Amino acid sequence: MKKAISAAMVLLLMAGCSSSKTSSLFKAGTYTGTGKGMGGDVTVEVVLTDSEIKSVTVTDQKETVGKAEPALEGIPTEIVDAQTTAVDTVSGATITSQAIIDAVNDCIKQAGADPASLKSK
Repeated sequence: MKKAISAAMVLLLMAGCSSSKTSSLFKAGTYTGTGKGMGGDVTVEVVLTDSEIKSVTVTDQKETVGKAEPALEGIPTEIVDAQTTAVDTVSGATITSQAIIDAVNDCIKQAGADPASLKSK
């Protein structure tokens, strides 16, 4: 009987020592970053949970009307969908695309993560 109780206590202690807590990828929060575009700085707001890129919003830019829209609309969505900044740039708006990517990378660094450590395409 004592052996059975002792074994049960050991199992309970071992179960208590195992950790189901996952490590955080980011410090959760809302971050603002900038990247250099054709018309000046492109500013983004990035919302991060401790484990994912929740949203990317371009909040300020002076890029060329008509040419930059595919990047301004598409790149943030691709980053959120892929959970990485290793996304393709938009042809014809390469510099704008890269500015958005750089701005998001800035936010990821502010949140304590290395953008290169996120999964690639």
